[in-house]
Amino acid sequence: MALNYRFAFDDLRSLAFGGIGAAYAAIGARTDVVGRLFMVQNLTDQTLMFSLDGTTDHFPLPANGFLLIDLDANKTIQGGKLELMAGATFYVRHIGVAPTIGTVYVSLGFGR
Repeated sequence: MALNYRFAFDDLRSLAFGGIGAAYAAIGARTDVVGRLFMVQNLTDQTLMFSLDGTTDHFPLPANGFLLIDLDANKTIQGGKLELMAGATFYVRHIGVAPTIGTVYVSLGFGR
């Protein structure tokens, strides 16, 4: 008998432009679920740097840019599947010029 999972979204995480400085700041709370898909949106007016550990630069996003990663799409019988661990926190900082408008968002999808 096959198990059925339903796709759901975790609570939206966000950080307004005023909270984005030269040092990494957390974007909302840490995750409580194992993520299968996540999208990071930079809806500010500046290029920003993002991190998953608050120390290491992982990826930049230009103003009004986004990154969408479907971790579940790359599963294999031999290798298993990729997941974003529960307890992960997304971080952001500005690169050079601080944003003056907008917000960054993190959307996390999971199976239940």
